[in-house]
Amino acid sequence: MTEDAQNSPSVGELAITEQDWNANASAGGLSPVDRERCEALLYEADPARASVADYLARGRLYIARLSADREGVADSNIIGLYVNLPARPLTVELVNVSIWPEFQGRGIGKQLVAHAIASARESGAKAIEIGTGSTGVAQLALYQQAGFRVVGLDRDYFTRFYPEPVHENGMRLRDMVRLAMDL
Repeated sequence: MTEDAQNSPSVGELAITEQDWNANASAGGLSPVDRERCEALLYEADPARASVADYLARGRLYIARLSADREGVADSNIIGLYVNLPARPLTVELVNVSIWPEFQGRGIGKQLVAHAIASARESGAKAIEIGTGSTGVAQLALYQQAGFRVVGLDRDYFTRFYPEPVHENGMRLRDMVRLAMDL
């Protein structure tokens, strides 16, 4: 466990709920503070803003929150999120699993992935897929521990579709590893 993880608030109860990205705050949408926090998480995981806008418009956003009355929790208690995106008939793609760094290494990613799988299954999907950078060792381990299997490699994905170079774990990211799971 990192020093930051030891000094941050414990996770305890985590609520994961679906959120309508397009609804305004008065109609049950995100407050301006929560929207800003979500955007920061989304762009941290995927700097391609046009892609993020596209899958937010087509997908289902799920937000992980801590209890609002917990000591040491910021005004916005959002600590992570993910998006489930219809990919093909009966197939969902899990995109943009993102957690604030101070909460990483505490099992939140595992909870988000399990929730995404359950949500896909409840929607009637027969398969769930995910693509992740080839240099993301921790992410690859997380997804495979959850039951995903490697099904392919999209060579030069990040050099073809991202205008600026993306770096992860001290390496330039080029390839996307594709993983899938039957539900």
